[in-house]
Amino acid sequence: MFTEELKTFRRLGFRHVLLQVLNFASVIASGLMIWKGLGLVTNTESPIVVVLSGSMEPAFYRGDLLFLTNPPHERYHTGDITVYRIPGADIPIVHRVMETHDVSSPIKISGLALKQPGEQLLLTKGDNNHIDDIDLYQGLDWLERKHIVGKVRGFLPYVGYVTIAMNDFPQLKYALLGVLGLLALIQRE
Repeated sequence: MFTEELKTFRRLGFRHVLLQVLNFASVIASGLMIWKGLGLVTNTESPIVVVLSGSMEPAFYRGDLLFLTNPPHERYHTGDITVYRIPGADIPIVHRVMETHDVSSPIKISGLALKQPGEQLLLTKGDNNHIDDIDLYQGLDWLERKHIVGKVRGFLPYVGYVTIAMNDFPQLKYALLGVLGLLALIQRE
């Protein structure tokens, strides 16, 4: 099946293959640097996320790619669409802020540490869900700022389906990575 490619691979020589491996590694490193740079500029651990469920329909559909920012001194308002992560849950959740609570005096709220004046607490809900997200908060009554990954600033519809397909079918991911790696090694430029 790959006999012609293997002959080409042998003909290229060790130095050329090493050069191709280094080029491939530099492309990967560049991508990681761009990702981390975007994270620093937008003040979020994940500046780009993919919608994985239909809980935000009709605003966002499964497979939409979302662009996030998380300015440190910006307050969240009712109606803002946020992405949050609950401790112990791996997958971030995209939902709309339904209610905000600005702490005006020190207060102890169940499940949370002592809240100081100026802190903001949030309650969220998916547009396509019938109830709010308190059940998703795993014992918390409110979301804190530390749970928020970012606020949605823009989106590209359906672009994230590639990511969903690779997660749903891991063989596709490995096949695609293998083909890309092989092409990088065999390419003569």
